[in-house]
Amino acid sequence: MAITSAFVLLAVIWFMVLFIVLPLRLTTQGDAEDVVPGTPRSAPIDPGLRRKAKIVTAVAVPIWVIVCTIILTGVITVDDFDLFHRFGPGSGSPVTPQ
Repeated sequence: MAITSAFVLLAVIWFMVLFIVLPLRLTTQGDAEDVVPGTPRSAPIDPGLRRKAKIVTAVAVPIWVIVCTIILTGVITVDDFDLFHRFGPGSGSPVTPQ
């Protein structure tokens, strides 16, 4: 796995966790009955993004380490997902010189 692939994988995992964490403990203006004119009732009062970013990072990094370890050690390969043999023979294994 190249370093660029590792960073892209981290970004994907980080944003997936972010979208899970964002709605947790969210108080909307409609819940607090304090709607600012010109905003929807579903707008958050205090989203707490700095705190949520720290939580997301603390959760995403260990998940990323586990996924990178699985990919680098070869525990799970592309061949494991090839249920209908569409990827060709030995598509997930390295090419051996002939």
